[in-house]
Amino acid sequence: MENMIAVVGLGVMGGEMAKNLLEKGFDVQGFDLSDAARARFVSRGGRAATSLRSAIQGVPIVLTSLPSASALHAVSDELTGEALNGCILIDVSTLGLEDKEFARTNLADKGITMLDCPVSGTGSQAASGDLTVFASGDVAALDLVRPVLDAIARQVILAGDFGSGSKLKFIANHLVTIHNAATAEALTLARKAGIDLHLVFDALKDSAATSKMFQIRGPMVIEQRYAPGMRISTYQKDLDIIGTFAVRTGSPTPLFNICAQLYLAAQGLGHGELDTAAVAMVLETLAGLREQEGAPSSSEELPKQEEARCEGARRGGS
Repeated sequence: MENMIAVVGLGVMGGEMAKNLLEKGFDVQGFDLSDAARARFVSRGGRAATSLRSAIQGVPIVLTSLPSASALHAVSDELTGEALNGCILIDVSTLGLEDKEFARTNLADKGITMLDCPVSGTGSQAASGDLTVFASGDVAALDLVRPVLDAIARQVILAGDFGSGSKLKFIANHLVTIHNAATAEALTLARKAGIDLHLVFDALKDSAATSKMFQIRGPMVIEQRYAPGMRISTYQKDLDIIGTFAVRTGSPTPLFNICAQLYLAAQGLGHGELDTAAVAMVLETLAGLREQEGAPSSSEELPKQEEARCEGARRGGS
């Protein structure tokens, strides 16, 4: 019984977390609105529920990786009627603090403890378990679910009271936004200067100039390989959340604000279904490189195998 868990949301992030839980010996029941996501989960040895209600019935722990606040509220409403008394909800989604607090209060009234545990990392990092969890909420509940968190992540940071995890996540994504754009800008500069990009990457990946985003997304920019780990269209939600958080705290974020415009421009140019590394395409267009090189300008022009990978990851997580 202690190894039973339901995972709701089997997209890019949630699907990989569910896979890692299976490999660590957990009895995992998964649910997703996508038929393809459920089928992929079953192919990995999981049990796919046919409805949200059947997924959560009789399960002591529920992990949610959801794309929107409305999805969280739907799960919360279902849990209040179907979950075991004393059930613990681990939410790893990136959502606004108000929405998470509303769900937490709603669930607490029914004897269900909600934990705010967003994760930092990409889809590929989720697949390898190389995530960081920013865990916040009830200390006793966190202790009970610690084996679950350890199964999906390399590092678990205990952030404090409920909501502190999300605040850490917003700050982490603030940096990711800037580092990702900086990677694209630096490699566009190198391309424009006629320097071999593989030489640039090898020279800088372990230098003082590096970042995790440079290491992960640098090769994607160099190879112009943008099958999504995090779609630009999905990331717009994160940008909005971070911007709102900064305004409400009264903290200036000039670098973030400038970088956010690159993601919006990429979306406007039709690159929304590509990985966030594709902000490089905006800079390459401004530098006059895309016309020169005849590079693909949208997801429609990806090679067919890349497009197939895009389709398999349509329901991206946080």
